[in-house]
Amino acid sequence: MSAPSPTVVVVTDEDAGYRIDRVLAKRCPEFSRSALQRWIEQGRIEQAGEVVSRKTKALAGAEVTIQPAPPEPLSAEPQPIPLDILYEDEYLLAVDKPAGLVVHPAPGHPDATLVNAILYHAAVEGGSDPIRPGIVHRLDKDTSGVMVVAKSPAAHERLVEMFQNHDLERAYLAIVLGRPPLTAAYDTFHARHPGNRKKFTSKGDRGRRAVTHLERIEPLHGASLVRCRLKTGRTHQIRVHLAEHGHPVLGDPLYGKSIGDRALRRVSTELGRQALHATLLAFAHPITGAPMRFETEPPEDFQQALASLREA
Repeated sequence: MSAPSPTVVVVTDEDAGYRIDRVLAKRCPEFSRSALQRWIEQGRIEQAGEVVSRKTKALAGAEVTIQPAPPEPLSAEPQPIPLDILYEDEYLLAVDKPAGLVVHPAPGHPDATLVNAILYHAAVEGGSDPIRPGIVHRLDKDTSGVMVVAKSPAAHERLVEMFQNHDLERAYLAIVLGRPPLTAAYDTFHARHPGNRKKFTSKGDRGRRAVTHLERIEPLHGASLVRCRLKTGRTHQIRVHLAEHGHPVLGDPLYGKSIGDRALRRVSTELGRQALHATLLAFAHPITGAPMRFETEPPEDFQQALASLREA
């Protein structure tokens, strides 16, 4: 695997005198600080033509060259991880993914994923990526709920097409801060956040279209239970739309905000994740055309958070 292209940064007067790893972590948000420190130890970062150490100070006007290490090769191997199977036939598999389970191997999560569990359970095919066999859509690690997986190339191709064309029904339940409108439709652009590569934003004037329909179901202590129906399925779409319209998902570590109310803060801490559950997925069977509909209730931790906020 070829190495990524080098990144070149010129040290400003403002950054001069600070440790080089701190400067680069600020100037290059696309790289984690731990990765930068690892590359320093590997001799992959130079300042003015000299290999740096972690104690090297940034020099005003100096050119710093970062040569990222090539990503480590990943593979997906079967692992005996429990699966909550909702439906299975020779073409597809529907599961209720628990919170905390990553969908497929990735840097930082090389195994113990949903894909590893599925490969242990059954043979799945489809797609060109060997670490994502059968995967046609994803849920965030800490989002629970219904997912469908293709078991054959034909099913994979058709399901990917259905997700791309939005020819299916998807709904999520979420506990959000405050009182959103009884109903709302958010129709925005969706793109990477300019200041944080881990985040997305709907506030720009370019990007892909993202549409979320919101319904407030129940008022809670300092929060509300809502249902979100998706017309599109962008990364973090619901979390972005709710947060940027003033009602972030309870417990969201990336898009959330500080909570002043003691009871609400306690529930958020006890939950330890965003209160988001993919409750409904409905579509036509990719091979037979038969109507398929899978609906699950939120898991116990979500239910406990609801109960606590009803009683507070």
